[in-house]
Amino acid sequence: MSPWTTDDIPDQTGRTVVVTGANSGLGRRTSAALAARGARVVLAVRDRGRGEEAARRMPGDVEVRELDLADLASVRRFAAAWEGPLDVLVNNAGLMAVPQQRTADGFELQLGTNHLGHFALTNLLLPALTDRVVTVSSGLHRRGRIALDDLNWERRRYSPYGAYGQSKLANLLFTLELERRLVADGSPLRAVAAHPGYAATNLQSGGGRLRSSLVGLANRFLAQSDAQGALPTLYAAVVDLPGGSYVGPDGRGEMSGHPTLVGRSAAASDGALAAKLWAASEELTGVTYPAPAG
Repeated sequence: MSPWTTDDIPDQTGRTVVVTGANSGLGRRTSAALAARGARVVLAVRDRGRGEEAARRMPGDVEVRELDLADLASVRRFAAAWEGPLDVLVNNAGLMAVPQQRTADGFELQLGTNHLGHFALTNLLLPALTDRVVTVSSGLHRRGRIALDDLNWERRRYSPYGAYGQSKLANLLFTLELERRLVADGSPLRAVAAHPGYAATNLQSGGGRLRSSLVGLANRFLAQSDAQGALPTLYAAVVDLPGGSYVGPDGRGEMSGHPTLVGRSAAASDGALAAKLWAASEELTGVTYPAPAG
């Protein structure tokens, strides 16, 4: 069987997809590929100007809406304005290893953006969803640890990569618990996750001149393209996969290659931890899982 590529994306006519962080990198590639196959794609972006610029370069039916995942008021506005069915939500936006900062709601920035913002967005949009939620994690989830007693790094010495790893592990635990709840409710929806491997994007651009120079060299000589890195997300969004699936590259160390089902850490498979993180996330955001219809 030949490797899966964007040529294998089935016709998406009649389907609506929201992609967060869609104005650059993996989100832009994901959005453009789905729009090219006929989907109506909504670019959910913090910077409308950059979103409009990206949209102008995409084919098909593309719309731009403002969404700042680091501000729960913005998340609520986006969800409240949504009308009609939504087939696929792609939780793609993220920050990586940035200096310690806080969201508008006081959360550690990486947890707040990568996990809590998407947690709130997903639950608020869940009644409109018809097919699946795709959440983008990372191979670095294996280095993450969920500190339930200090999720927002208020007592621990801050580690940019530690915070990133925690947020990416949180993405997989969120997928695990969301899928459990959907199955328990007899919902036709499914929750799946993906990771891009090592792709050259602006995700790694934060953190200082030396780091930016080193990352630039690594991106040039070691990383795969953002188009290749978007393939696992696209695969997770359009292929008929079991709920709870995790898609990544098939190359050595899952760093590059074509999409396939991959494994995850023991912590990312811990159902009890997933339930505890869910409860903590509900408490922090004030957003709860919607009661099933009927």
